[in-house]
Amino acid sequence: MTIKRIFLVLLTIFIVFKISLSLIVSLDRPQIQSRLELYQTNLLLRATELQVEAKDNKDGTNLQAVREAFLGKEPLELATKQYIEAQQSLQNNLDKIATKSQNITKETDSGKIKELIQTGNRSLAELNLRIGLLQVEQGQKQTGLQTWKNLIDRSPGKASEISSFQKTAEILINLWSPTAKLPSDSELQIQKDLDGWFRDRALSQLYRSQQRQDDLAALNARIQELAQQAIFKLLLIGSLPVIGLIIGVGLLIFLFGQFFVQRERSLIARNGNIPWNTPWNAETTWQVLAVGFFAVKDIFLPLILGVSLAILKVNIASLSYQMQAVFNLIAYILVAALSILVLYLSLKPFLPLPKEWFRWNVNFSGFLWGASGYFAALPLVLIVSLINQKLWQGYGGSNPLLPVVLEGQNWVTLALLFITASVAAPIFEELMFRGFMLPSLTRYLPVWGAIAVSSLLFAIAHLSLSEVLPLTTLGIILGVVYTRSRNLFSSIVLHSLWNSGTLLSLFILGSGSN
Repeated sequence: MTIKRIFLVLLTIFIVFKISLSLIVSLDRPQIQSRLELYQTNLLLRATELQVEAKDNKDGTNLQAVREAFLGKEPLELATKQYIEAQQSLQNNLDKIATKSQNITKETDSGKIKELIQTGNRSLAELNLRIGLLQVEQGQKQTGLQTWKNLIDRSPGKASEISSFQKTAEILINLWSPTAKLPSDSELQIQKDLDGWFRDRALSQLYRSQQRQDDLAALNARIQELAQQAIFKLLLIGSLPVIGLIIGVGLLIFLFGQFFVQRERSLIARNGNIPWNTPWNAETTWQVLAVGFFAVKDIFLPLILGVSLAILKVNIASLSYQMQAVFNLIAYILVAALSILVLYLSLKPFLPLPKEWFRWNVNFSGFLWGASGYFAALPLVLIVSLINQKLWQGYGGSNPLLPVVLEGQNWVTLALLFITASVAAPIFEELMFRGFMLPSLTRYLPVWGAIAVSSLLFAIAHLSLSEVLPLTTLGIILGVVYTRSRNLFSSIVLHSLWNSGTLLSLFILGSGSN
């Protein structure tokens, strides 16, 4: 065995170990889906503030009936139920982490466990603040007060992690206790620890208790404006996916119907059994995957960036969301540049490549393949995601970029994230997984097998257990589109549309807490 192969074997063992560890760690991290439900609830709560008279409109429509049909008869009760479920799920997860921490001996691992517990305690405290507000708004004053008292009475060992939320809980208790005296910084504290509907409910109570009628009137006017916007956003995120799903289901019925009638002459059978002419062997493919992708992305660059940030004494988590978006874009461009360099050097001995390799034709046909693949993917990934959610029960991790989209509510941040997720990621990942990996595997596997293996690798590369099944499904559709169209532009369009739709939905949902 050559030195090169020994190096590749050792590197592969290390990569497998590191990826396995990352996937195991993701087990204790919540899925983004569990947060999305609460963000949608926040939008719903905002929409309930729209004031509509019960009488009929000029066209005979009962506006109150329309409002109830859209928002439900008991939106506050539904919101409370969802928040309590999120609270219980988080508490159960914290209990599991605490149990695991008793068996941890390594200092680095115990530090990660401690960080997870601290983050969980902060989230739990924030949930309790919100649940109390939901309870008092439903007339359950004593229950809400008790929820806040329980937050204040948490054990001293956790006080430093949630002291700000405890202070806000004290203010809320005083707000709903007429004889109590409020601290001078009550308004600032409320604005710091609460947002969206919850912040405005607390501020309304504060302004009423302090008899600040002008501030209350201004707040109510702003609430009505935001409520109208929330209605529009709910319609947008509710109707567009439904339209997409209807188109996708219709497209799938057409494609499979055509396949059963025309077989080998159908669209989804086109080029289905034609492999690529691959001049290199498995070692070169292995080298590009191990060194050019996983080692660069998960070992070398994180090490370099970690050392650089340590020298500069910069903590990424403490940066603004806009600066985090800048950092993520720069890091992704560096990963892509280094990976493509390794790819080029690995394939340089085989230049010029056969003409079917990395074919990229920017044309209407390529766009049509990509757009059709996007609509076909919607119902398939949705079904798999629903099954996946039941399987992982809200845990298994998510893409770390997604919370930045939810929380970073400004257009500069969104633009930077769009460049990263909807331009850089589709081009780079399609080049590596569909442009190189999939065709290379057809030397040893049938086309369908190459699609399956490359899709699984594509999903694992995202390092979240909860995303493996949905991303494998998406990868298979990307692979089918690429192998049938033989145009890398097609799968890039599909990938870009998918990421763009996800970004837009997250941004709209996140705006409900603004």
